[in-house]
Amino acid sequence: MISTLRRLPLLMYGVILMMLGLTVYVFGTVMSVPRIIPGLNAILLPINEKIVWYSGVPLMAGLILALTDLFVLFPGKRQDRTVRYDPMPPGKVTVALTAYNDEASIATAVTDFLSHPRVGTVIVVSNNSTDATLARAIAAGALGFDEARQGYGFCVHRCLSEAVRLAESDFIVLCEGDCTFRAYDIDKLIAYIAHADIVNGTRTVESLRARDTQLSTFMYYGNLFVGKLLEAKHLGRSTITDVGTTYKLCRRDSLERMLPILRPDRVNLEFNAYFLDTAIAAGEEVVECPVTFHPRVGVSKGGNVNNSRALQVGMRMIKGLVFGWHR
Repeated sequence: MISTLRRLPLLMYGVILMMLGLTVYVFGTVMSVPRIIPGLNAILLPINEKIVWYSGVPLMAGLILALTDLFVLFPGKRQDRTVRYDPMPPGKVTVALTAYNDEASIATAVTDFLSHPRVGTVIVVSNNSTDATLARAIAAGALGFDEARQGYGFCVHRCLSEAVRLAESDFIVLCEGDCTFRAYDIDKLIAYIAHADIVNGTRTVESLRARDTQLSTFMYYGNLFVGKLLEAKHLGRSTITDVGTTYKLCRRDSLERMLPILRPDRVNLEFNAYFLDTAIAAGEEVVECPVTFHPRVGVSKGGNVNNSRALQVGMRMIKGLVFGWHR
């Protein structure tokens, strides 16, 4: 019985139920406002009372699930292991950049990464761009590919596939071609890869974020919430604070295990959350590393276009984490 419960993400279910209960409670509280209108109090009061009263059901159920997972099951969910230390040997890394209509930034991004002493080849995958993105990437020294299947998930999957196929290095950096990330952070990722199969760059360290990035306050905390929901799903396996970042360093053998089970047709802008969820579930070691985050060059086309778009992407991430990744 206990072993079965340990496999269930009770903390994640508990958080969802508590959020549901709080939402219903707030709605019931707001309903008290129209009751001040003459004639409505008698009609709304019984409904109002029931909403507030029954909001406690999911709230208490969620609290019980969360406390059970944290204080009863958590010791058994933690992996019995020593701290891994398998440092990256001297040599090059392969960098793969996603790009979609990024002609204003791609050459600068390619040049930046090629200037890093640990970078061998820079791959750029243009996601069916309609501008000069691919031509400018190749002119800057990148190995260029075009991914005709539209969608961020297809583009990232192609990046990883081409980097593995190149077989130049046992370590692959995934990033974007919009200049929001910098090549110098590769040194940090390399330091952390000694402890993991995948290092996820996190943009949540305030002093490492430029002031005017496309990551609004709403997106920042929404991203952090979904990251913690993913952490709750895999309690005792990893610490996650950023599910929206592309910047990662992966061991080649880890990607060789993961690529056959990744389904980019099931996700789009939520691919990074899907990638991390799949990796942790498959037993890959994932750690996070603080990276710097900068204003992008050009116009955003992803989940950071505005808060409304970010909310849609975030809700799809939550749906995928809770109910499974399928369209």
